[in-house]
Amino acid sequence: MSGASLRGWRPSPFLRVSLVIHAAAFVLLFSHWLWAIAIVLLNHAVIAIAGLLPRSALLGVNLKRLPAAASERGEIALTFDDGPHPEVTPQVLDMLERHHVRATFFCIGERAAAHPDICRDIVARGHRIENHGQRHHNTLAFSGVGGWRCEINAAQKTLADITGQRPQFFRPLAGIRNPFLDPALHLCGVRLASWTRRGYDTRCGDADIILARLTRNLAAGDILLLHDGNAAQNSNGQPVVLEVLPRLLAELAKHQLHPAPLTIS
Repeated sequence: MSGASLRGWRPSPFLRVSLVIHAAAFVLLFSHWLWAIAIVLLNHAVIAIAGLLPRSALLGVNLKRLPAAASERGEIALTFDDGPHPEVTPQVLDMLERHHVRATFFCIGERAAAHPDICRDIVARGHRIENHGQRHHNTLAFSGVGGWRCEINAAQKTLADITGQRPQFFRPLAGIRNPFLDPALHLCGVRLASWTRRGYDTRCGDADIILARLTRNLAAGDILLLHDGNAAQNSNGQPVVLEVLPRLLAELAKHQLHPAPLTIS
């Protein structure tokens, strides 16, 4: 975004308190330096823990449930990460279409560029594509504002060029982040989206366990996380998401919950 600035961005209350703590520690440094160092280290430990908790809002606004209006409509969001996958994603799309369901796909820019037709098919079938980064690198969580901004904007351009739609949300790898992500999101004009619950379907190949994790205390407004990319395999060597999804859709219908793409209103 050329000409973008941090005007209008405000740090979260926690980060504002952290700034005050650092200022106070600087004052104490000359008289009680051990206390000053201890306070700063403790604060940084809390910041690090907050960054490792995907659903935390300490570092900035974080969408982990749909807005109240969507909840009142009985909506729920199905989100799929790490795609598009040339074999799995088309099968996921077919399952969703058979159930007349719309979902949100957090796509990796490089994978989208490798499979643009799948991305266009996602949008043509009424789903949303959102931003999961351009490269999906593990080191991104250690980036400064510039690194986050570069990664997000690169994926914004890739996905918008392919689909004609500009993503509204960003989800970092595994939800891990640092204090520099929130100002970068402001500069890029997107919002952070995490989830209400996930099935850990990149690690677990047991569909029963994954389904139980996704449906425990299921309610309108929930955001559920699955993976069409990097999905674990079940005992038959099949991507486990393809076994879980039909059962999950049946469970949602049973509870009269209506899957819909992520929304800001």
